[in-house]
Amino acid sequence: MSAQLQRHHLTILYLLLSWLTLSSGIPDPRFREFLKKQEASRWTGGALPLTDAEMSLDAKLHKLKEQEMAQAEFPPAMHFFKARTLIQSSPIYSLLQKMPKGAALHVHDFAMVTMEWLVKNVTYRPHCYVCFTDSRSMRFQFSSGQPKPLAHCSSWNLLETLRDKMGNATNLLDNSIMSNLTLFTEDPETAYPNQDAVWGRFEQAFMVALGLITHAPVFRDYFYEGLGQFYTDNIMYLELRALLPKTYELDGSTHDRAWSLKTYQEVTKEFVADHPDFLGAKVIFTVHRGMNESMVTAAVEDAMKLKRDFPEFLAGFDLVGREDSGRPLWYFREALSLPGERGFPLPFFFHAGETDLEGTEVDQNLLDALLFNTSRIGHGFALVRHPLAKEMSSKRGVAVEVCPISNQVLKLVSDLRNHPAAVLMSEGHPVVISSDDPAIFGASGLSYDFYEAFVGISGLSSNVGTLKELAMNSLRYSSMSRQQKDTALSQWQVRWDKFVSESLQ
Repeated sequence: MSAQLQRHHLTILYLLLSWLTLSSGIPDPRFREFLKKQEASRWTGGALPLTDAEMSLDAKLHKLKEQEMAQAEFPPAMHFFKARTLIQSSPIYSLLQKMPKGAALHVHDFAMVTMEWLVKNVTYRPHCYVCFTDSRSMRFQFSSGQPKPLAHCSSWNLLETLRDKMGNATNLLDNSIMSNLTLFTEDPETAYPNQDAVWGRFEQAFMVALGLITHAPVFRDYFYEGLGQFYTDNIMYLELRALLPKTYELDGSTHDRAWSLKTYQEVTKEFVADHPDFLGAKVIFTVHRGMNESMVTAAVEDAMKLKRDFPEFLAGFDLVGREDSGRPLWYFREALSLPGERGFPLPFFFHAGETDLEGTEVDQNLLDALLFNTSRIGHGFALVRHPLAKEMSSKRGVAVEVCPISNQVLKLVSDLRNHPAAVLMSEGHPVVISSDDPAIFGASGLSYDFYEAFVGISGLSSNVGTLKELAMNSLRYSSMSRQQKDTALSQWQVRWDKFVSESLQ
C-alpha cells in the first residue's frame, strides 16, 4: 500500500472516530488508542517495524528503564560528573556499550582520547617540558633542549626531572595535570557557577593539551588511540572536527595544515588495515569563530585547496568556539560565500544554536547556517525556538548533532529530561547522537551520551526502534558517498542483529 493511500485511510478512520467521540459524553477509547499510536509513530524510530527478537529486547529495556526511573538518584537528572559512577553501574549502559552505534559525527580533535592516556602515556615520554602559568594553568612542550621562555609562564621544567625530585609524590603531579586537562570535579556547581566560568576552564583545557598533542609523533599516536577508543565503544566510522594546527618536531621545526590532514589520512588507513571492520574516518576542517573576516577568508581558501588535494578525506568546513562570545555566521557571509561564487563544492557542517540566549545576532546562526546550506547542524540546542528553521531543516533532511553531556556540562540545561532534543525526537526530526569533547568531560566514546539520550531525554517514549534509528541516522547523515552508506548500513545491520540476539541470552 502506498504512503498516500495509507494517509487517506487514516484520514477516513480519524473522521469516523472523531464523529464517534463527538456522539458520546466520554471520549471513545478506540480514538484515544488511535491517537496514542499515531503520536508514538512520529517519534524517532517509532515507525520502524520490529522483529520478535527486537520486541523482546524492547520489553527488557523498558523494564530496566522503569527500574532506573524509580530510583532516588536518577542519573539524567543529575550533573554528569556526579552521575557517572551510577551510569557505569547501569545495566542499560552496559547494553549500550555493546550496541553497534554506527558513527560518531561530532567529535573534536583534542578531546577524543581519555586524559588518563594523555597523562600516563604522553607526559611520561622523554623530552617533555612543563611550565606553570600566571593563571594557575600549565603548558607543555617537547624539545631536545631547554625551550624558549613563554610569556606569563614559569621557567620550563623537564617533567622527568620534576618527577624524580617528587619521588613518591608523583601522583600529586599527575593528578594536577589531569585536573588541568579536564573539567571533571566532584562539585561542578561550585566550581562552575555560570557559563562564563565553565567556558573559561573549557578553553583553557584545550590550551593545556595543545603542546602535548601537536608534537608530531604524539599527533599520530593520539589519533590512532582515539580511533581505537571509539572502535572499542562499537563505533564503525568517525568524522573529526579538526583545527589542523601546526605540528612540531623536537628540533622546533614545524609542519603545515596539509601535513596534519595527510597524517590523519595515513593513520586512518593504518587503523582500517589493522581493524578491517572499521569503515574509516573523515575530517571537517575548523577554525575559531573569534577570528576576523580576513582570517576566516584565508581559512576558507585553505579549505578549498585542501578539499582539492584530499577530495575524499576532507568532508568540509566549520567554525568552532563559544557562539555567545564569538562572531555570528552572518559576519563571515562574504568569506562563506566564496565556494558558491566559484562553483566549488565545499560542504559546511556548522555549529549553530549552541545558546540559550534569544533574539541575539548569535541566535540567528541557525537560519544563517541553513541559508549557507549546512549539511548538518552542530548542537542545534535553540532549534525548537525557531519554528521556521526547524521546519526547513526537517524538510531538507539536515540532521541535528545532539551532544547531551556537552550541553549539560556547559550549562545549557541542568536536567537532561528537559533537553529540547526531546521535542525534535518526538517529531521525528533528523537527529544523531554524538559526544563533542568526551575526554574533557570525563567520558569516552559515545555510550554515555547514548545513555543520557535514551534514558533521560526520551524517557519511556523511546524504544529499541529509537536506538536502531539513531544508529542508522549516524550513517545516513554522514558525509560518506551513497555507495559507502549502503555498504555501512548493510554491515551495521549484521552487527545489530547479532547484538539483539546476544542481549537476550
